[in-house]
Amino acid sequence: MLCLLTMLPVLDQIGRPLRSLRISVTDRCNLRCQYCMPEEDYVWLERDQLLSYEEIAELTTIFTELGVEKVRLTGGEPLLRRDLDRLIRLLAGNPRLRDLALTTNGVLLAEQAHRLHEAGLHRLTVSLDTLRPQRFRAFTRRDLHGRVLEGIRTAKAAGFHRMKINAVIIRGFNDDELPDLIEFGKQVNAEVRFIEYMDVGGATRWSMDQVVTSHEMLRLLCHRYGPIQSLQEQDAAPANRYRLPDGTTFGIICSMSQPFCRSCDRARLTIDGVWFLCLYARDGVDLKRLLRGGASREEIARKIVDAWQARMDRGAEERLQLRQRDILFAVDELRADPHREMHTRGG
Repeated sequence: MLCLLTMLPVLDQIGRPLRSLRISVTDRCNLRCQYCMPEEDYVWLERDQLLSYEEIAELTTIFTELGVEKVRLTGGEPLLRRDLDRLIRLLAGNPRLRDLALTTNGVLLAEQAHRLHEAGLHRLTVSLDTLRPQRFRAFTRRDLHGRVLEGIRTAKAAGFHRMKINAVIIRGFNDDELPDLIEFGKQVNAEVRFIEYMDVGGATRWSMDQVVTSHEMLRLLCHRYGPIQSLQEQDAAPANRYRLPDGTTFGIICSMSQPFCRSCDRARLTIDGVWFLCLYARDGVDLKRLLRGGASREEIARKIVDAWQARMDRGAEERLQLRQRDILFAVDELRADPHREMHTRGG
């Protein structure tokens, strides 16, 4: 790999480095959230096509040798993958990995939080869109709200002191809960991040009139808390961060109204080894075929470098410019290629 290390940093066509990788460890999920999985039936990936933990660690090693510093494990729901702490131990042993995080819906977190922490997981993000059990049940089609809250509290006790709570805000569903979610975040020492409802993957019932923009969210929160300070930070994190008068911080991910494509340094690896360079990309690069075909690390690294250096993706910006904006993929397209589903591609 020494010949490729001299090429660092690996930059794309508009100067974005490859620094952050999101790895899906399963396409399965134990919830059916309406913005992610609104249909009745899904095409699941074949079990023998899924990457083993050793294969994930091998690909991660190649990515980190090319400049990736941050890895986030996603799904589907990653805690459904058996013995996930074993993968975390493998990744935590990579000296180039500066940040190892995981995003979960929290349903299985209470029983796994201590093992995840002991294995070396640095950070946790829990998806929680509502604090109202009836809304949760209607939206996820599962009666598991209490287990999510228990998981968050258990994770705090296990030693995760840098937790984040992600909430997708949808007009008419939970846009009246922004202050409640911030107050809950205070109780569990977690920073809340509000996310504009996005038209990605399997969001087949998305419409623009359901999107609550960051401007609207800030107006609602100012009405409750008073003046809000914007925190000017020079990094590629997806959230714009703010501070309330009492010092509480929160974030807003405004991919719909203020896309951050030009500073985006992240890509996604599916559980069957397809690498997507943009959340909105229609197609990806099959790294598993190279890995299982006996390609060397240098050959796989060259494929990654070539693809990233040719990258010009600005998916969210391009979508913003559309005169008439509709769903990204129709149901028949999703069933023809499950890689276009968000629960397969990873969030």
